[in-house]
Amino acid sequence: MTTERPIEIQCRLFARYAEVVGTDRATLHLPPTATVADAVRELRERLPGGRALPERPLVAVNQAHARSTQPLTDGDELALLPPLAGG
Repeated sequence: MTTERPIEIQCRLFARYAEVVGTDRATLHLPPTATVADAVRELRERLPGGRALPERPLVAVNQAHARSTQPLTDGDELALLPPLAGG
């Protein structure tokens, strides 16, 4: 029986998202089969005020936009990007 080692993901939260949860960084340890959606769900459950984060935010993995179904690998950086307004 082999057990797979969890992967470690560095998470960054920007602007309003960081304000809501009280931090701009978090580290997650997830199963090796984890996706972006799994990481967002974990952040929403684990961080104080995390339920205020959207279930499907705009995200980037290693500075490239990503879909919720994208698999994550050990050492990835996941960024939650709030909507931008401008003119």
